[in-house]
Amino acid sequence: LIVVIAIIGVLAAILVPAMLGYVRKSKVSGANSAANTIQKAINTALTELDEEGEDIGVYKSVSGKATLTLSTTSTGTDDVNTRFNRKIKNYMDKLGQYEVFGIIEGGVCQAVACYKDSTYTGTSPAGVVNPENYSEYAGSAKYKTAAAAAYKLATGKEITISGT
Repeated sequence: LIVVIAIIGVLAAILVPAMLGYVRKSKVSGANSAANTIQKAINTALTELDEEGEDIGVYKSVSGKATLTLSTTSTGTDDVNTRFNRKIKNYMDKLGQYEVFGIIEGGVCQAVACYKDSTYTGTSPAGVVNPENYSEYAGSAKYKTAAAAAYKLATGKEITISGT
């Protein structure tokens, strides 16, 4: 019985850290997937607004819990920010669970960073946050830095974001 307990203890000592690594990889992958979905929703909403005659402009940022804001003037009677938010929420109903920061340039969302809890941030394009460096971009204090890194990965250009 003592030998069996010792074997179980050794196996547990080996498997628990490995399992924690799998959980971390899964959380980072999920956050990156959410950022990719949000980026696609933003680009679809921007395309629809462009088809409706809105001038999105050269560079705008979108941020906020469940509300993404464009700083632009509306040509219609309905506020462009309201329509933009409504369109994005139509494509991603769980958007309200995420804090999001995106970089829009030339009417296209180039990069997005989002986080759902205080630990895991995801980016699109992926490749910025990984299981080894996830703590560097954790939470609301650093997810804009992750967006800037994703923008550099996508475009090759540096960007400075205030508040990072």
